[in-house]
Amino acid sequence: MDNKKKNFSPLSRAVFLVAISFGINKIFAILRQLIIARQFGLSSDLDVFNVANNIPDMLYSLISGGALAVAIIPVLTEVMTRKNREAAWRVFSQIANVAFLVTALLSALVAIFAWPLVQHPLGIAPGFDLTQQTLVVRLMRLDLIGTLIFSMAGLLIAGLQANQHFLLPALGPILYNVGQIFGAVVLSPEVAYQIGSFTLPTMQLGVDGLVYGVLIGSALYFLIQIPGLIIYKFRWTPAINFRDPDVHKILVMLGPRVLSMFLYQLTFIARDNLASRLSLGSVSALTYGWMILQVPETLIGTAIGTALLPTLSEQIAKKDYLKFRNTIQNVGRVLIALAIPSAVLLSMALEPFLSFAFGFNASGTELLLGVTRAFMIGLLGHVYLELGARIFFSQQNAKIPLIGSAINLGLYLITGIVMTGTIGAVGLGLADAIAFCGQALFLMLVYKITQVNKQDGEILKIPFLNKYFPVRKISLTFIRTTIASVVGSIAIFTIINQFSLNMNYLVVGTIAVIIGALITIPFILPELRLLLKL
Repeated sequence: MDNKKKNFSPLSRAVFLVAISFGINKIFAILRQLIIARQFGLSSDLDVFNVANNIPDMLYSLISGGALAVAIIPVLTEVMTRKNREAAWRVFSQIANVAFLVTALLSALVAIFAWPLVQHPLGIAPGFDLTQQTLVVRLMRLDLIGTLIFSMAGLLIAGLQANQHFLLPALGPILYNVGQIFGAVVLSPEVAYQIGSFTLPTMQLGVDGLVYGVLIGSALYFLIQIPGLIIYKFRWTPAINFRDPDVHKILVMLGPRVLSMFLYQLTFIARDNLASRLSLGSVSALTYGWMILQVPETLIGTAIGTALLPTLSEQIAKKDYLKFRNTIQNVGRVLIALAIPSAVLLSMALEPFLSFAFGFNASGTELLLGVTRAFMIGLLGHVYLELGARIFFSQQNAKIPLIGSAINLGLYLITGIVMTGTIGAVGLGLADAIAFCGQALFLMLVYKITQVNKQDGEILKIPFLNKYFPVRKISLTFIRTTIASVVGSIAIFTIINQFSLNMNYLVVGTIAVIIGALITIPFILPELRLLLKL
């Protein structure tokens, strides 16, 4: 047992815990989406439901979900390193009080001004007819209740992660999906679901039932964090002191971080704005394509990034810059080795799974396939963005990520408008890939220019080659991974095209993916071993 523990660093254990829980969550999330997709199809109601989530989701991301989480973890880590946990909880309580008041105020304003937010030419659904817009407004106002609960839960998660606790925060999203599945199979359907001989009850609420499922899931997401607060002896402080230097640090980071998240969320609003002008089902196809992209992105980029931020913050607090730099280099190699094969192999093997899972007609499947492949082109950029952003957040620098977010939005708007006119919804997927890759590249270039230790990377000891060209491990990782992806994708393409006429399409796709992955693994073994020792 002791030897096994030595093979895994604390960061590696955290990464695997988060990745496993995220994987379970993604299974539930995909199950939820498939239930909803088969129940509503590429329909007007489903487009409305997806659009209605946009602004509530943006509020969550602007406050606890994205902005406060990355602003508060580095500062709480510093306070615990410099003082103690009790002092960190006092800082946390004050920020939580501010977050609750701000979230409640913004939710009320969105509810009041819901109509212009939906109908304005720059709003979220100007292309919908009046009936659709009326339903968007009603669902969005219901969603705002869940946003308030969800935002507070997101803040609790940040507090627990600052204490290097990842289990309960990882369980929260799973329970959130359980609540939404309950809404989809019990509250929403007109015809009751049957499991064997057992018939589930149904409330026949239609698309409203999906929103009530969101509310139930948000409550579960919040409640599961409470035991963690008890374990780490959280004490609420009913005060707000803006003169507290640690509170001030968080708020200073929060300004540019909120603006960054706002710019990020504008890409989703712009996407739905443009997609609402396209053919029926385009909004939902983009939503599902994004969902599929998020499976490898979450299991690779978000899992590693979530576990990484407290570690990088601690290294900065202790001024251990050499370990900080080495951690970033090693994580970068792992991200390349996992992201490139995932993007290439999944893109090649998607069609059988999409045909089976969503049950769309041929044109619907073709649209979803094209959109998803376009999204997948940007997978490496997405996962590298998780690393690049946390490099700066760990140093309590939110200004560079803000500039990166502006670059992302600018690239998305320019390429999205241009390509939507020629290739429709697929163009929006490609615009996403270009924008996120551009943002990630910007962050990593700035890091390389400004890093404390100016070494570019660990150089391999190959005397003959190094005399003429310094061969870096990250470069070899990229080369090996690219070769592996090409060979694996050729195998997948061959298997699907040779055997799909004589065997079940889904079975052929599954076999092809397994063989493609087995071909790829030997090429990336050094990075897989490195993952265990991060």
